Amino acid sequence: MNPQSLNFTIFCIGSIADHLNMNARDVYHKLQNAGIISDYIVPCYDVLHTFSKEYIIEDLVGYMKKKGVLA
Repeated sequence: MNPQSLNFTIFCIGSIADHLNMNARDVYHKLQNAGIISDYIVPCYDVLHTFSKEYIIEDLVGYMKKKGVLA
């Protein structure tokens, strides 16, 4: 993971945590355990980071629901 994708991953975790009123640590564990960080956020950084914060949050929350880590 390069510094840019690391910063973006931290941004995603914090943004999702704020949006869901959750602890960032809990969001990180949900993303990590579902493989979303290593299988989606980092590999797709080049495309994902060009979208708006709102789109990224919607996309990742939807993906978390699809993976079963959010109700």
